[in-house]
Amino acid sequence: MLKVLTGNVTRGSCRQLIRPLSVSAVHRSSQKEPARTALYEFHQGHGGKLVDFAGYWLPVQYSDLSIIKSHLYTREYGSIFDVSHMLQTYLRGKDVISCFESICTADVKGLRNGTGTLTVFTNGKGGILDDLIVNRVSDDTLYVVSNASRKETDMGVMSDAVASFKAQGKDVSVEFLSSEDQALLALQGPSAVSVLQKLCTKDLSRLFFMNGITDQIAGVDNCRITRCGYTGEDGVEISIPSRHAPAIANALLDPKMGNLKLAGLGARDSLRLEAGLCLYGNDIDEKTTPVEAGLLWLVAKQRRAENNFPGSDKINAQIKNGVTRRRVGFKMSPGSAPARHHVEVFDNEHHKIGEITSGCPSPCLQQNIAMGYIREESKKVGTEVTLKVRDKFYHSQVCKMPFVPTHYYQAPK
Repeated sequence: MLKVLTGNVTRGSCRQLIRPLSVSAVHRSSQKEPARTALYEFHQGHGGKLVDFAGYWLPVQYSDLSIIKSHLYTREYGSIFDVSHMLQTYLRGKDVISCFESICTADVKGLRNGTGTLTVFTNGKGGILDDLIVNRVSDDTLYVVSNASRKETDMGVMSDAVASFKAQGKDVSVEFLSSEDQALLALQGPSAVSVLQKLCTKDLSRLFFMNGITDQIAGVDNCRITRCGYTGEDGVEISIPSRHAPAIANALLDPKMGNLKLAGLGARDSLRLEAGLCLYGNDIDEKTTPVEAGLLWLVAKQRRAENNFPGSDKINAQIKNGVTRRRVGFKMSPGSAPARHHVEVFDNEHHKIGEITSGCPSPCLQQNIAMGYIREESKKVGTEVTLKVRDKFYHSQVCKMPFVPTHYYQAPK
């Protein structure tokens, strides 16, 4: 039976794991009815507990597993996530690569066809407008997946760039895919690709991290498969016609294919935090640069040298001169309360030196973890700090991220 959640309706550890989602994406009250993905009735039939997330009804968990158990199941076996709310975009034309490079920090020219990379859109001050994945399908076609919560912003950035290039007589166009037409599923975990392989025609063993192909899935043609994900595990995202989404989801869940289960937003959030991955609106925003966010690797060396993307002067100056704050990870001492968004960070002399942006109990580590921003001089791993949670002070330590090892399917070196 479908359950629609609009507030703090879960208990215990499940409630703790859900809470980070509420900061920027869960809409507790909205003037507009949330949209439904192609799997809305599917979620209903599988006991999905739905919340309004980024303007869509999406499952936070399912009735057969708690959020913690779903998290652990993903790490041990594999799970299916409905991520159809994310914005899927195609850009085309012989000038498409230079057009896209005018708004992001990636070296798209340097990508081989069939490969992709994580990148960011930046503003004139070097702030991050969104984080996204751009795939170079061919010399004249790009496939982009970006955040639902930034959909209007991203559409504006890409549309403006295309319009500017067209005004110069350049050949470029943009197509924004509707969730009514195209669904997106994320399969994550050790078993994810082996299950998908049984439904595909092409060999996925040569599909490495950040590579993409089109193939038939469960008899459905022209499905796009990208080896990527948001959990730190091996996995793929599959873009499929919405009308076929329920049938493909059922095929992936068939016990004869393997042992995948459905997972929701709660597990997705704790999985990404253990993997040290950012959530837009919490850990990165328009006032945060890639340098401050510890995401300098997203600013390709070629692009730094070219110095021709929005905010490149500011970012290059930070690379040269340094910054005053930096995103780091925190592990809290046993018995500590979970540190949430906006929890303050203090040094041993009780001077405020930073702020938490995301935090939750780690099901794998069985301790509370968090990420946030701290003064540059205090960023060293092992630095002892204190976190103020509900007027109580708890001991913590700056640590490396990811918090747990990642298992991306990398090409042999």
